[in-house]
Amino acid sequence: MTTLYNVARYHLVDRITYVALPWGIMTLSFLVNLVIAAQVAPDVNSHYTGGLLSIYVFLLICGAISMTRSLPFALMLGVSRRSYYLGTALLVVALGGVYGFALAVLQVIERASDGWGVDMHFFRIPGILDGPWYVTWLTSFVLLVLFFLYGMWYGLVYRRWSLPGLVAFIAAQILVVLAVVVAISMTDSWPAFADFFSSGTASVLTAVLAVISLAMGVGGFATLRKVTI
Repeated sequence: MTTLYNVARYHLVDRITYVALPWGIMTLSFLVNLVIAAQVAPDVNSHYTGGLLSIYVFLLICGAISMTRSLPFALMLGVSRRSYYLGTALLVVALGGVYGFALAVLQVIERASDGWGVDMHFFRIPGILDGPWYVTWLTSFVLLVLFFLYGMWYGLVYRRWSLPGLVAFIAAQILVVLAVVVAISMTDSWPAFADFFSSGTASVLTAVLAVISLAMGVGGFATLRKVTI
């Protein structure tokens, strides 16, 4: 456990990447959307933004960086691949818990301030991040972990198979999505598919995302086993 903790601390030496930039970029996005909302709020009932996605996307980038830029030096220091991966996963869980709680608190403030005084929905996303604070915390945590693990998997694929492998990895995912679309279309299941996402609760969707996160983690771990420096 000490080794895993040390790996997590090893990543946090670069606090700019893992702490300052995610929140700095999201804050910038928030301020831009706040200015826009202040201009359009008199003409609309509410202003929904997609700016919150910025912190999730940047954590995906952090995940990729943790497996590309930081991995070789850690292995040269004698850290095993297994310890490095699990230590990074420990960091993921810690950041997801803290950042998810912060997002939940900001959502509570957004509600109490009537959308920051301009009826802006930045930290509230209908159907997924729009419930009680504790549900928002859990959902945010799962989403943050999912994006980070997804980024880790991308980074590992690139380290193991370089650009051709990365292109093949992306192509395989596109083919899977197309296969699902074709299967749903051939079975006329689009109404049921839409009903599941429109009528399902945030808790159910969070559970689905948690399963996907677990699959990301397992996939990344399997890819790591033969990664070379």
